Amino acid sequence: MLEDRDYMRQPEYHAPRVSWTIVLLVVNFVVFLVQLASQQNPHNLLIQDKYFALSLAGIKTGYLWQLLTFQFMHEGWMHILFNSLAIFCFGRSVETILGARRFLGIYFVSGVMGGVVQMLFALSIHSFDSAVVGASAGAAGLIGAFTIINWRESFTLILYFIPVTMTGRTFFWISVGLSMLGILTPNSKIANAAHLGGILTGFLYARQILHGSWPQWTGFRRREERPRETVTTRAGEKKFWRSAPVEEEVSTDEFVQSKVDPILEKVFAHGMESLTAREREILESARKKMTRP
Repeated sequence: MLEDRDYMRQPEYHAPRVSWTIVLLVVNFVVFLVQLASQQNPHNLLIQDKYFALSLAGIKTGYLWQLLTFQFMHEGWMHILFNSLAIFCFGRSVETILGARRFLGIYFVSGVMGGVVQMLFALSIHSFDSAVVGASAGAAGLIGAFTIINWRESFTLILYFIPVTMTGRTFFWISVGLSMLGILTPNSKIANAAHLGGILTGFLYARQILHGSWPQWTGFRRREERPRETVTTRAGEKKFWRSAPVEEEVSTDEFVQSKVDPILEKVFAHGMESLTAREREILESARKKMTRP
């Protein structure tokens, strides 16, 4: 029975765990303070721009480490404050649901891929060929991950002191649209291509973690080639990826051990609010199995 499981007998008190979201914020601020102190010497400023800020010239020279170091550098106080706010607001949720290792993976891989996308644009568009600094690509990756986690869930954001309620799907397309609009805006001083690369990377990374497959476009599939029955979400809802196959009928004990136990452990550790829509569906299915005569 469920009450016999180990985690159901654990005490309610746990040793505090490290929040890597906070650690990341602290590291960014420490590096920023070191950056400000070193800029008192103009020579140090030239070294920062040449060796640590991300630039097309640096990548061509072989300074590939710039794809990582630029993520810890910032232009000024407002720059780091806005990036820190995004990391704090969305990073906590991503870390809680996906775990510290995946949270860090999403953040840094999104930052690197955002830098790569920015450099690809710089190869063909002269206005993009300038040094890039900031954690915004990694923060954008966390936003992308947050949107897929809450794809059909409603949440409220405070935008310019105005509460706005939307789903993760709406937030994703708004974020992508704003990044693309910024790319098309001439002489923009914001690395919008890096934002776009970060959002898409974080979205796809989290999508792979949660669903175990990459999005697959099926809009042009011939009717007779339709895949086997899949789980649907809402009647008439269109999806640009396939959902997971319907679970095969298994015994109640097997279902509990393989599907329900990990979810209950997650609830015990982080609360019901940490569950995704899919995990809530599994719990509801388990409840029906338990009450079935």
